[in-house]
Amino acid sequence: MGHFEMQKLKVLITVELVDYIPHSILSKTIIKKTTGDVSAVSFDSGEILPEKKSPFDIFIQVIEGKAEIFIDGKSKKLNSGEAIIIPAHLSSSIKANVRFKMISTTIKSGYEGVPLGP
Repeated sequence: MGHFEMQKLKVLITVELVDYIPHSILSKTIIKKTTGDVSAVSFDSGEILPEKKSPFDIFIQVIEGKAEIFIDGKSKKLNSGEAIIIPAHLSSSIKANVRFKMISTTIKSGYEGVPLGP
């Protein structure tokens, strides 16, 4: 997992932000702030991001290939150029039936009055 922020004021080509690594999921941080973060993520075919719950909304945009995202046990298939918002507090996992790349944006503001516990 990359833990750095991309250079500002530089034109970025989103599909080139992260490479594929065989049998791996690779993540590179584009922006990391206390109010949220943006990452580029690549999945090799067959890789699965295990089920988890986030206390925040997560915006997922597929920038290359096809992804299968499970939200509260329901499958959503996304193609390149498509996006979905995973609502806060719902379980989700991501599966790569074929390799793909995505941009993941987590928004941490707007939950100041919401308890973050189970």
